[in-house]
Amino acid sequence: MSRFLFVVPPLVGHTNPTVGVAARLVERGHEVAWAGHEEFTRHLVGPQATVFPCAGPLLGQEGAQRPPELRGPAALKFLWENFLAPLARDMVPGVRAACAEFRPDVVVADQQAVAGAIVANSLGLPWATSATTSAEFTDPLASMPKVEEWLRNLLQGLQTEFGDTRLDMDLRFSPYLALAFTTRALIGETAHENVRFVGPSITERPDTDDFPDAELDDSRAKVLLTLGTANADAGERFLREAVTALVERADRVQAIVADPAGVLTGHPGGGAVVAARVPVLRLLKRLDAVICHAGHNTVCETLSHGLPLVVAPIRDDQPIVAQQVVDCGAGIRLRFNRATAEQIGKAVDSVLSDADHRAAAERVRDSFRAAGGAAGAAKHLELLAHDATATALAGTGGTTA
Repeated sequence: MSRFLFVVPPLVGHTNPTVGVAARLVERGHEVAWAGHEEFTRHLVGPQATVFPCAGPLLGQEGAQRPPELRGPAALKFLWENFLAPLARDMVPGVRAACAEFRPDVVVADQQAVAGAIVANSLGLPWATSATTSAEFTDPLASMPKVEEWLRNLLQGLQTEFGDTRLDMDLRFSPYLALAFTTRALIGETAHENVRFVGPSITERPDTDDFPDAELDDSRAKVLLTLGTANADAGERFLREAVTALVERADRVQAIVADPAGVLTGHPGGGAVVAARVPVLRLLKRLDAVICHAGHNTVCETLSHGLPLVVAPIRDDQPIVAQQVVDCGAGIRLRFNRATAEQIGKAVDSVLSDADHRAAAERVRDSFRAAGGAAGAAKHLELLAHDATATALAGTGGTTA
């Protein structure tokens, strides 16, 4: 039996995939604990889980609220300077305390919770990267050397600040094991070492009791429109254009619209179903296509059902994920700031009628299933723990028998 400490940021999309992995480890007889923002993390991992509290900001609170117009390198710089770097500084004491009390055999650190990597390095613990988005594996900053150097200096500064002397190591990529919750069928090849492509780890979330399932019309193609929960401040224009496009096709398409910020005043008509919360995982079995912001979780959940996409990326990793969707043939990419109802409508028509898009989505779906998901990730972590134990025993003259 081994002990695994998951170090996660207060970001839903970065914590949810690890929940399924942790459950598989527990099923196999291991102990699991978490280090993160206590209230946020416990809401996702459940009341019975062991959670070691870590301080830190929440994205969107004062000081960490990104202006919606920020894009590209400016958005990346804001994210690291105003949220991820302060998060690392605040989390390190809590992660150290968790390691002292829980005594993990392996630390599993999210790519954006680098406090886990820093502490593991300083304590000589083996650690695995939890990469819940595939963007970093494509070296997105290769064409921006100054930005790449700035980020490398920032990460090394954090290491020096907290006594991690492994400055030759990128905190975002463990030299032991990196779990990529995707497959090569979607992202292509990567030059990074020790990467294990396990496909998405999809955990059922609490259902939405008040969603009007009775309004769904199975005589029409059903298209979900969602921009995630973190883009309400930037998404009103696109949301309205997309709704217009879908309602114009109401004779053959039913729109299901996630509107968490309530920006759609008045019902759009056309039999559209509009809700603040949409049970996406449950509805995917009944959908025909998805329009979204190319968030990694939404894309992978959609492709895991073999459904084509219309993607309009906003910022962060979304442009990279959107291009992966296009390159593998599973969807169409639009410009978030400029796409019109006419353009969105034509894209929807294409993904619904073109068998090639669906066939490509189904190929990715099949690769996800073959990769193992949460169970596959758990097995790789078990091997890392076993290897670490064997190395430790060998160093003390013990045996693994």
